[in-house]
Amino acid sequence: MAPKSKPKPSAAPAVDIEDLFTALNRHIQRSEYEQAVKVADQVLSVNPGDEDAIQCKIVSLIKADNIDDALSTIVTFSKKYPLDFGFFKAYCLYRQNKLDEALESLKGVEKDTSMMLLESQILFRQGKMDASVDIYQKLQKSKIESLEINLVAGLVSAGRSSEVQGAIDAMRVKATSSFELAYNTACSLLERNKFSDAEQLLLSSRRIGQETLMDENLADDEVEIELAPIAVQLAYVQQLLGNRQEAIASYTDFIKRNLPDESSNAVAINNLIALKGPKDITDGLKKLDRLIQKNSGDKSFQLVSSLELKLSPKQKESIYINRMLLLLHSNKIDQARELADALPQMFPHSVTPILLQAAVFVRENKAGKAEEMLGKYAEKFPEKSKIILLARAQIAAAAGHPQIASESLLKIPDIQHMPATVATLVSLKERSGDIDGANVLFDSAIAYWSNAMTEDNNLSVIMQEAAAFKLKHGQKEEALKLYEKLVKSHNNIEALVGLIQTAAYTDVEKAETFEKKLKPLPGLTSIDVNALEKTSGAKHVENGPHLGNNNIEPNETKTSKDKAKKKRKRKPKYPKGFDPANPGPPPDPERWLPKRERSSYRPKRKDKRAAAQIRGSQGAVAKEASNSNSGNVKSNQSSNVKGSSTSAAAVQPKPSSKSSRKKSRN
Repeated sequence: MAPKSKPKPSAAPAVDIEDLFTALNRHIQRSEYEQAVKVADQVLSVNPGDEDAIQCKIVSLIKADNIDDALSTIVTFSKKYPLDFGFFKAYCLYRQNKLDEALESLKGVEKDTSMMLLESQILFRQGKMDASVDIYQKLQKSKIESLEINLVAGLVSAGRSSEVQGAIDAMRVKATSSFELAYNTACSLLERNKFSDAEQLLLSSRRIGQETLMDENLADDEVEIELAPIAVQLAYVQQLLGNRQEAIASYTDFIKRNLPDESSNAVAINNLIALKGPKDITDGLKKLDRLIQKNSGDKSFQLVSSLELKLSPKQKESIYINRMLLLLHSNKIDQARELADALPQMFPHSVTPILLQAAVFVRENKAGKAEEMLGKYAEKFPEKSKIILLARAQIAAAAGHPQIASESLLKIPDIQHMPATVATLVSLKERSGDIDGANVLFDSAIAYWSNAMTEDNNLSVIMQEAAAFKLKHGQKEEALKLYEKLVKSHNNIEALVGLIQTAAYTDVEKAETFEKKLKPLPGLTSIDVNALEKTSGAKHVENGPHLGNNNIEPNETKTSKDKAKKKRKRKPKYPKGFDPANPGPPPDPERWLPKRERSSYRPKRKDKRAAAQIRGSQGAVAKEASNSNSGNVKSNQSSNVKGSSTSAAAVQPKPSSKSSRKKSRN
């Protein structure tokens, strides 16, 4: 018997695969991603290495937000087949917020338009705004949908708002071409302090957004969710314009609506807390605690997952800073210290966490530790040292350490010779007893402004203060030279007065010479100065002439004094029916005292017959004894009348009862 021949492969499996791919495409077009994954598995069961089926499965898992399953699928198939899954792996890692690993996955992969867009998004999420913007600018010539929206957003986040208008003009689009672009352009106007223009553009963005989304047949609640960032930004504009109550009402109303837009809600809560300040601390902490969660394994913090992926690093840092300030205001120092220790690792490129750590030390009365920590940080990062050294100087000055404060300010070169800095440094040097150091500061500032070619030259101000300082500390000759230079160069009346005062100590003739340059004051021609110097000085007179009335002549001054002396006489007002000609006897001076406290008061005499009826009870007094003591009682009562009345004036009487008031009227 001949062996059976093998059946020829039929075309039925190929037809089945085509049907499966047709179903797969249909599910993807309908956004039925879970069904698409099942169909892709059916295709892979027939043809395990089909690259299209693998990619469809990975994309469907990503669209269904099953990022973990998508990443595990990539790892599994990359081990079996030599396929390039670098882009999909990088995107999955980006969705998991593993940004460093995502960038690493893109290395060695041929960079097309999709790769460059993903890389720019990863850099944007990392806070590397300039690098992200550079990639967008390289893609300007490529026809990518919504490229201008992302480019403007990157420029604003990178602090390059001044370049936004040029970028829009280069791409030949209008700011109102879409509501997203109008919103981002309005944010650039806010960064440039053009609040009114930003408000108008935000209103236009909201109107355009409503029209666009309604044309797409979105429901009203969906439209409201899409436009939520615009509503929060309009409230922020009101806050910047100084309309505090309107901003608070807008934030509060938005938070009460509780829209499913976590990032907009978080921004509204944060801005409302910043606007209220230390008010409603407990409520503010409760709201922020819903946004922040502490990792159980370590001492780090992070926002809830939905916010951790959507908010920018600047927005995240703002939320943590507000929580830190609320903890300090509520004196929860332990929690504040714990958060302050975690912030430098979370935001390593920011200076604010270091300042917050110093604030915690100051609240713990450890100013020395704060000064030491800020000093080390300034030495380690000189490019960020300006604000650190200013904070260190303020802490040291408040703690009574003028030497450390002046040392910190002297390390900031670009503000060394500003009048405010010079005044502060001189005051600190004076407090620490270093008068020579203060003089060196003045001399250095004078030399700087003498050679400065600026419109707002502060040479006259510095020289004036330097001369006054030298005169105060006994350096009269140096002060005289400065005043002479000021008079010659600026012809300042204050410098002329200072010159005369200073020359009076050393060179009287020079003082008299310059004194002749002073303009005579009107009204002083008839005053004898020698006689005035011999008097004991001016005395304060109420309602007298003011010093500023130099234009009033002496006769006019005398007339005004005479008028001031004349007062209008008014007749006294008497009670109704009172005749001042016959006033009658004067009123009793004791008329306001109770009758018991008056000198004419006599207490009521006791009834002798009532005492005589006492019989036989315990402690009773015999009739004879009571009769024998009656004379003594009378004499004691008469002698104690005056004493009782005088003692009653020193002791506040107790409120009497109704029956005692009736008795006193008898």
